[in-house]
Amino acid sequence: MGMKIPQIFPKVWHLLFRSKAEVRMVNLISFYRIFSFPYLLLFIFTGHLNIVKWLIAFSFFTDIVDGYLARKHNASSILGAKLDSIGDDLTILAGLIGVVVHFPDFLLEEIWIIAAMLTLFIIQTILALKRYGKPTSFHTYIAKIAAFFQGFFFISLFFYGEPVYWLFYGTAIVTTADLLEEIIIVVILPKWKSNVKGLYWVLKNKAELKL
Repeated sequence: MGMKIPQIFPKVWHLLFRSKAEVRMVNLISFYRIFSFPYLLLFIFTGHLNIVKWLIAFSFFTDIVDGYLARKHNASSILGAKLDSIGDDLTILAGLIGVVVHFPDFLLEEIWIIAAMLTLFIIQTILALKRYGKPTSFHTYIAKIAAFFQGFFFISLFFYGEPVYWLFYGTAIVTTADLLEEIIIVVILPKWKSNVKGLYWVLKNKAELKL
């Protein structure tokens, strides 16, 4: 009782409010996606899709912006990468919940593809927790491409009110490739590392593969 937020989450507090301006800006943008998640759920379950579509679009836009600013200002950090990954996953989760609630026919129609992707994600997460004790924040090139496809699909779905099937299948292919690559990276990379470019670069740097 009476404990202040800085005492509970000192590292996050410092990153968001006490670090240098460029780092604060990047991570506050990432934290927005975490902060907005419960509001997305509220508007999804209350049927306010006109609000949901703009929040979804803005969340995916912030994912592009914070990545660009982090590279431009060299403002990357391990904790910042974790916040970014959490924000990304929560945005995708909100989109999936929106599909379950408002597009059940589409969900049932494509259930096997969606279930396959969710299974791969669960496998990747379990392997990461077992190996590293925490989720990954690899941010591979394929993951960035997959995030673009995912964002484009969810935005089009909520704005137009119906799925664009070629976009869904393209998203499924790229997302599956991303998850398979990340599973392989978890298996062969002994230590947790953020901002991994991809499997090729992991294999190229043999020193990282040594236990």
